[in-house]
Amino acid sequence: MLKQQEVIPVAVQGSEQTLKFHGKEIIRNAIFFDLEHYLYKEPIAIGVFGAAVYDEAEKAVITTQYMIENKRDARAILELTKEYFINQKNNGKQYLVTFSGNNDFLVINHLYQKYDILYSFEDEFELIDLQKEYEHKFQKNIGLKNLEKLHQIDRGGELISGMTLAKTFSKIIKDQGYFDRMPLEKVEKILKYNEEDVVNLFNIMNRWESVTMDDVLILEEKLQREKMEKLALKALLEEQIELEKDESNHPFKGQKEELGYSS
Repeated sequence: MLKQQEVIPVAVQGSEQTLKFHGKEIIRNAIFFDLEHYLYKEPIAIGVFGAAVYDEAEKAVITTQYMIENKRDARAILELTKEYFINQKNNGKQYLVTFSGNNDFLVINHLYQKYDILYSFEDEFELIDLQKEYEHKFQKNIGLKNLEKLHQIDRGGELISGMTLAKTFSKIIKDQGYFDRMPLEKVEKILKYNEEDVVNLFNIMNRWESVTMDDVLILEEKLQREKMEKLALKALLEEQIELEKDESNHPFKGQKEELGYSS
């Protein structure tokens, strides 16, 4: 099992900027949580567990990550996650913050049940989904990456598709020695991707009230413009391909040159 912890200095904004829950500031008492997992018809394993909390004494966000190295870690990572949540609850954390976290909870609850691990997130924490909070505030839906853009958050790491992650974890589960053969850069990229997910949940909550409806409309206009530009470019490329096909299939192509004509 690969374990990693980072201390990232941050400053909590004033209470007028942070997200409130039932009128209370909760950022100091929250866990920010995200999973990278492997499913095939049903949940198979958690590939990476990532969580972060704000530490008042350190004036920093402290991230904790576990990554499986083989099939044997499939149960061990679940035991570690349960231990982490119990410890954080004992440290005074009361809220569990995700973005569109239903899938993560479905996966981890299914795997807890599969391995006879007794734990109830609903009984231990108030569950807060930032996607639902955004929908409630602006009456609109949004993805995590666009929500990050709204809050002026630029990712330093490279984005990774869910399909790429699933293939990687599938190989780790099926091939005992695959993790040892993985390039270190690939492992670091996966961990960085997950770490940015959980840290950015904190950053979004920390700047929640700084985003206005005007900001939302400006972003939507920009995204629509980018979409139209991509569609126009795609149509242009497709037209060019068709023209090249027509030219290559022309029955008289090359005959003029053979007869000494030019065009």
